[in-house]
Amino acid sequence: MKRLLILVMTLSFSSAHAQDRDPINRIDLTRPDAPALAVFGDHPIGVRTIRLVDTDRPDVLNASDGAEISYYDRELTVEVWYPATADQSTQTGTEYTTTTRNPAIIATLHGRAVRDAEPETAERFPLVIMSHGYPGNRYLLSHLGENLASKGYVVASIDHRDSTYEDQQNFSSTLYNRAPDQRFVLDAIASGQSEAAFISASTDADNTALIGYSMGGYGVLNNLGAGYSDAGVGFIGAPPNRLLHELAASNAEFASLRDPRIKAGIPIAPWGMNMGFWEAQGLAGLTGPVLFVAGDADQTSGYDNGVKAAYNGAVNADPRYMLVFKNAGHSVAAPIPLPAEFLGREDTAGAGHYTDPAWDTLRMNNILQHFATAFLNLYLKGDENQRRYLELPTDGAGDNPWEGFDDGDAVGLRFYHNEPAD
Repeated sequence: MKRLLILVMTLSFSSAHAQDRDPINRIDLTRPDAPALAVFGDHPIGVRTIRLVDTDRPDVLNASDGAEISYYDRELTVEVWYPATADQSTQTGTEYTTTTRNPAIIATLHGRAVRDAEPETAERFPLVIMSHGYPGNRYLLSHLGENLASKGYVVASIDHRDSTYEDQQNFSSTLYNRAPDQRFVLDAIASGQSEAAFISASTDADNTALIGYSMGGYGVLNNLGAGYSDAGVGFIGAPPNRLLHELAASNAEFASLRDPRIKAGIPIAPWGMNMGFWEAQGLAGLTGPVLFVAGDADQTSGYDNGVKAAYNGAVNADPRYMLVFKNAGHSVAAPIPLPAEFLGREDTAGAGHYTDPAWDTLRMNNILQHFATAFLNLYLKGDENQRRYLELPTDGAGDNPWEGFDDGDAVGLRFYHNEPAD
């Protein structure tokens, strides 16, 4: 009966909310079986696209061994979702036009945020920086961006130059730039640099979390203190002149890069552990709180020798958590559902970027929204009431139901808290 009521309410809300708007490719949907914290919050949402420029970045793509490193202006496009003033709540949400994993396919996403709405300035909201994979773009986790903004967060999602669908360059640039890009966007918003000035008065940048998928998660782990291994510095695709040593555990100066404003992180299917980018020394430098998200059938980042190994090695991250989707692959939890523009085509290249053989993407999105909300509310806002959503039996299929889930709805999930993953 409870589930039937939720279904009726969800369908009624979706119909009312989507009135006079295209219901295709909505990024704001909640399934009837979604856990409790997946629903949107009470804040109206604004969104704005800004461009930020780091004027002193090593030019990795044009570097060569033995030659002097040059520097360049690195411009990043950033989508910012934020709590908006109350008078925006009745306005029509925006459309997002985005290139997809198949650059020949352009998708139109539909959300709740009002383009260029006035930010709420009555309080300052914690900052969340989101970082996509290789390749990806700032809209890949847009479902999570809108959801968190509605709950009182400023969310900045980065288009990482040289790493987007339109601009995929040599992997060496991504290996070096991912962690510095995340720190730079934090600095730019905190200081109100150029186009970021509009949101600085609404942002509590001293309470920042990083959320990264795949290569974004690779950067998150580094910015949480996990220095790369010397094997990673010398990786066959690494930047020349051992540039990556700057971010390595063996660099005596690396610890000074740890930004104390970064209070927590959520690495989702983080790449690199299975390729030797971390060893015990580097993982020991990682300080929590951290919430790993993994699929135990991930063939890109790996599980036993990948995400699970990184979680088990982060012995000084207290607390550390890991949410595992059984049988899920690399497209776990983070990417938006498959855009409708892929349907009915003979060329389906890129579709797997948004789908999983075992899991419905919207269901994974909702579960991620639930756990991200509990984690960030606890560790950025100090809401102790959220702890109950993170102190769970290991197996969701066990006899004890998980807090926030209806009976049976956590089947297929595992959750670890500080103890080693089995």
